[in-house]
Amino acid sequence: MTSQATSSQAHDAAVTDLALRAASGDRQALTEFISATHDDVWRLLAHLADTDRADDLTQETYLRVLSALPRFAARSTARTWILSLARRVWVDSVRHDMARPRSSATEIEDATSATPAAETTGGQSWAEWVDTRALINQLEAERREALILTQVLGYTYAEAAKIANVRVGTIRSRVARARADLVEMAGEGRGGVTKKEKKEKNKRRFGVA
Repeated sequence: MTSQATSSQAHDAAVTDLALRAASGDRQALTEFISATHDDVWRLLAHLADTDRADDLTQETYLRVLSALPRFAARSTARTWILSLARRVWVDSVRHDMARPRSSATEIEDATSATPAAETTGGQSWAEWVDTRALINQLEAERREALILTQVLGYTYAEAAKIANVRVGTIRSRVARARADLVEMAGEGRGGVTKKEKKEKNKRRFGVA
C-alpha cells in the first residue's frame, strides 16, 4: 500500500470519527466535520450542476446532514456517506428543474457566458473547458456522473460505486461508455483532419485505449 493511500485512509478514518462524535451531540466535532468535508462536497456539486448553483446545493446538503447525522452508523466512511447525500440533493434539484418551464434564451446565454472557477477547469483554458463541458453535459446522466466522479474528481471506482449506490462493475461500464460517447461526439462535424486522425486525437483527449 502506498503512503498516499495510507494517508487517505487515515484522513477518512479521522473524518468518520468526527461524524460519529457529531452524531452523539458533540458540537465542536460537527464544526470540524463540516470544515473537513465542505470542499469535497462543493467540488462534486460544482461538477454535477455548475459553480453558480454549487453554493446553494452545498448548503442544502448540510441542512440534510444535520437531520441525518444522528442515524449515521459508519457502515461506510463519512466522506462516502456525505457525498452520497450531496448526490441525492443534486438528483432532487434535477427533478425539480425538469418540472419547471424551460429557461429563456437570455438565461441560457447568461449561464454559459459565466467564467468557471479555477477549481473546476482542471487547468484548462476557458475555451477548452467549455468545449469539454459541453460534450460531458450531452452524456446520459448516469454515464456523466460516473465519468465526473472517477475521471474529473479522482475517486476510485469503489468509492464512486458507493457514492452512486451501484456496483463497481456498473461504474466501470458507465465510464467506458461515457468515454466512447465523448470520442464519438467530439469527432462529429470537425473538418480539416481525417477520420482516423480525429479518432486518435479524441482517444488521447478522453483517455480511451
